[in-house]
Amino acid sequence: MVESTVKNKPNTLEMPIRIAKRNEMGRKKVILLRIATFALAIIAGGIFIAAMGQNPIEAYKLILKGAFVGSQRNPLSSIQATVIIFVPLLIVSIALSFAFKMKFWNIGGEGQMIVGAIFASYFAIFHSNLPHIVLILLMFFGGALGGALWALLPTLFKVRFDTNETLFTLMLNYVAFYIVKYLETLTGWRARAGFASIKHFEDNAKLLKVGGVHIGWILALLLIFLAYFYLNHTKQGYEISVVGESQATARYAGMNVRRIILRTMIISGAVCGIAGMIQVAGIDYTLSTGVTGGVGFKGITVAWLAQLNPFIMALIAAIFSILEKGSGVMQSTLKISAAATDVLQGIILFFFLGGEFFTRYTFVITKRRVKK
Repeated sequence: MVESTVKNKPNTLEMPIRIAKRNEMGRKKVILLRIATFALAIIAGGIFIAAMGQNPIEAYKLILKGAFVGSQRNPLSSIQATVIIFVPLLIVSIALSFAFKMKFWNIGGEGQMIVGAIFASYFAIFHSNLPHIVLILLMFFGGALGGALWALLPTLFKVRFDTNETLFTLMLNYVAFYIVKYLETLTGWRARAGFASIKHFEDNAKLLKVGGVHIGWILALLLIFLAYFYLNHTKQGYEISVVGESQATARYAGMNVRRIILRTMIISGAVCGIAGMIQVAGIDYTLSTGVTGGVGFKGITVAWLAQLNPFIMALIAAIFSILEKGSGVMQSTLKISAAATDVLQGIILFFFLGGEFFTRYTFVITKRRVKK
């Protein structure tokens, strides 16, 4: 009798919502979606600014002014400052794209950048009497070597023991940070007794400037073309793509997957290390725990938003740099807290990420009848 009652109970209507991978969108639709995303981000940011009692239009003007309009003495000073923020962010984003292309989740850009800076600083502090060009080249290759070695460590464990590269590379960031803290206490590295800081570089160890900014910006622009060519028009770039799609397919095709992973991560770490070298030799002129400025983590977002395209990375990194430089000026002019400017940047970033999400995925509502 009970069974009969259950069977005869009317069906109930259930409407679950699930996320499904979207069919590839046309180029025109993607562009329109990104324009709409940008507009919504500006509107949402404006609402937040208005909620603080400020004029959104004036606030956005201040952001643009802060990023592009300099002083009377140096009209290009703001642009130069924006470029200084842009360079390491772009380089690290490109560096991470090599690893991400083969689905190796390198979250260690911060640590690889720091260790690259440590290796470069060694030559700057202890071999500053070398000819300028020789010293800069040693710092450059030292930075690349440091970053490569720091990236190689988790990669070896990955290919040998199949460890989780996300956690491994993330933890190494903190190890690198505390190595710098340790160096601040060592004689030879330490600036002077009683101060937890590292010596400043001699002029001989500083990068030359072109257009009022260190020559790192030229390298950053060259990297855009080199990375695009390497990933899309070389055999090794093709191997990276195949490994990223399916390691089983790569092995079936006769590829040495372990060697490809090791080689690619060495490149990724080396480029991060070069970014660290540029920071200490072109901007800070010393080694410190704040050498990265957080670009190792920001670069992950930039690379993901650009879908690993170096040219789009340059555009997104430029937007981030304008926003960061301009927000500082807006904050000081309007006398608002630093937390408020961080929230504004977060709101805009949230919409950018949401827009990219909807280029790849969609919400699907399925109607089905479930018997109870």
